[in-house]
Amino acid sequence: MKIVVIGGTGLIGSKTVERLRKKGHDVLPASPNSGVNTVTGEGLNKALAGAEVVIDLANSPSFEEKAAMDFFEAAGRNLFAAEKLAGVRHHVALSVVGTDRMQSMGYFRAKLRQEDHIRNSGVPYTIVHATQFFEFVGAIAQSATEGTNVRVPTGAFQPIAADNVADAMADVAVSEPMNGMIEIAGPERGPMNEFVARYLKANNDPRTIIADPHARYFEVEIDQHTLVPDTDARLGGIRFDDWLKSPAVQR
Repeated sequence: MKIVVIGGTGLIGSKTVERLRKKGHDVLPASPNSGVNTVTGEGLNKALAGAEVVIDLANSPSFEEKAAMDFFEAAGRNLFAAEKLAGVRHHVALSVVGTDRMQSMGYFRAKLRQEDHIRNSGVPYTIVHATQFFEFVGAIAQSATEGTNVRVPTGAFQPIAADNVADAMADVAVSEPMNGMIEIAGPERGPMNEFVARYLKANNDPRTIIADPHARYFEVEIDQHTLVPDTDARLGGIRFDDWLKSPAVQR
């Protein structure tokens, strides 16, 4: 089966490509560096020729609302035109658990627009909603840093390893389209501040965690449901502490 992975050279993309190739599929990692640009449409028709499945892992280079909206609008328009021309039978997209609950932030309004385009595209699809990646916890800490303090929300958090995200994306890609959404998350749920504190401790980082129920996750105030999935989510097997001990961890 020919599978095109848009954003196939990124963190999740490269891992997903590796898994699908091991299963014997003909996988094309597509990105601007390889001459395939969803925003301009460059190289799309050629890349998708003969493809049965497209996995869209591309993300806006900016969290700013207009930039993100422009990115997802153009990418969706070009990508679905090329998919229909190629006869693609399954569009798989990665999105974020809680996108519909974080509409106070422009980036998530753009992500919701992306999902609307997918649902209305006419191409059979599956949307995979993932919680935040373990690999993103350091960036969360950095965004919340004030001098030597890190002011972190206490809302519920259930991050997932990038390896487990790639496992799920590869499995979904070779399954029948759901024309709906599934959720994936890590095996542990707890306050965000505790996960960030464990990350800093593992890295011998001297910054002090301040647990603040009203601190923002970027621009969003979170509660016990904002970032976590419902009860039927698929759970990854890698635990956070085991990931922290791994020599292959990308921090």
